[in-house]
Amino acid sequence: MVRHPLTAEQIAAGQRLGAALRAARVGRSLVEVALAAGISPETLRKIEAGRLPAPAFGTVVCLSQALDVPLSDLADVWLADMPIRQAS
Repeated sequence: MVRHPLTAEQIAAGQRLGAALRAARVGRSLVEVALAAGISPETLRKIEAGRLPAPAFGTVVCLSQALDVPLSDLADVWLADMPIRQAS
């Protein structure tokens, strides 16, 4: 499988997602949230810092549940400022 490089828009979306997750975590430690989501603290640290701008869908779902943030809210954060794509 060939992975295409992320676009600038996708990198920016990952940075927005990381910032939203960090904001939702207020009052809880990074380790506590990571363990509740079933991921390593280092993975969460990378996501929050924008160094892992395209986390796996399952990871985002687990973080959504661990932080009690609706998945649709995280999707809205990701999609903000993304160009609208037409279906082909």
